[in-house]
Amino acid sequence: MLGMVVLMSCAEPAGETAAASSPDVEVVADELEAPWSIAFHGETPLVSERDTTRVLELDRGGNTREVATIAGATPNGEGGLLGIAVHDGHVYAYFTADGENRLERYALTGDPGALALGSADTILDGLPSASYHNGGRIAFGPDGMLYVTVGDAGNRGSAQEHRGTVGKILRMTPDGQAPDDNPFPGSLVYSYGHRNPQGIAWGENGTLYASEFGQDIWDELNVIEPGGNYGWPEVEGIAERDGFVDPVLQWAPADASPSGIAVSGNAIHIANLRGQRLREVPLGDLANSSERFSGEYGRLRDVVVAPDGALWLLTNNTDGRGDPSAGDDRILRLPAV
Repeated sequence: MLGMVVLMSCAEPAGETAAASSPDVEVVADELEAPWSIAFHGETPLVSERDTTRVLELDRGGNTREVATIAGATPNGEGGLLGIAVHDGHVYAYFTADGENRLERYALTGDPGALALGSADTILDGLPSASYHNGGRIAFGPDGMLYVTVGDAGNRGSAQEHRGTVGKILRMTPDGQAPDDNPFPGSLVYSYGHRNPQGIAWGENGTLYASEFGQDIWDELNVIEPGGNYGWPEVEGIAERDGFVDPVLQWAPADASPSGIAVSGNAIHIANLRGQRLREVPLGDLANSSERFSGEYGRLRDVVVAPDGALWLLTNNTDGRGDPSAGDDRILRLPAV
């Protein structure tokens, strides 16, 4: 039976309340190896695996098939093959290579069950990399632009520079160019002052939300403003200091480590790694959240909305920091909300 434990956050002004009930959860796929991201090509799910650097497709029975292994991807701690996105017949992949993170694009060919990737087209390279804080989430926004989260890779001070790519959320055209309406002319930088953002999603009104790993004090949920400075490393969490954009919610890292996020129904859904729970933040009340599945499935890396409106959760117990059980890692399906 699914359980639910409510843990009150000590963050202010955030509040934690119990979710009304736990829906039935279906296992879509299992025995994945350190999976990191889910993207859909039509109704066909694609999954990235961080350490094997494979892109997998799933059939309707949850069976996996290797579409490609990303050449040049080099697993290193938290680095490896990270976020993937599908757009206009292409797969975009963010990955750690020797001495850098990079973003590449591949033509997606074939039919489901026989998908393949074409040769690599480099969209962006030279992004900072390390064994930690690589960012790595990529997604296309409702404006057709590609958004990319980049961690500070241990270079904390550079996150405060609105130039460069350290500790940023980037916005670009599908071929990697700076849009004319970006906040800093000629620059890919959309927002800065980030430590390690790993989740981005949009509301129906176009509002961009992002999750971010803090260090010792607060993890964050932010509303992203073009050109906004989110404070790292000068501040962490709600600081109420001029010049910095405060998060709308914050949690102690032991209860959170928020990774992938999705907007569905009237809520933002946040997958938590160290906190091992799914949080829901009502769009009408961003100062509060509820939680589900605390400790039930271990570390949760990603959450996405499937084509049928269901939520898919990606566990991450085989990434070297979890405690995997038989069958890990899994994709779990929650009915549409």
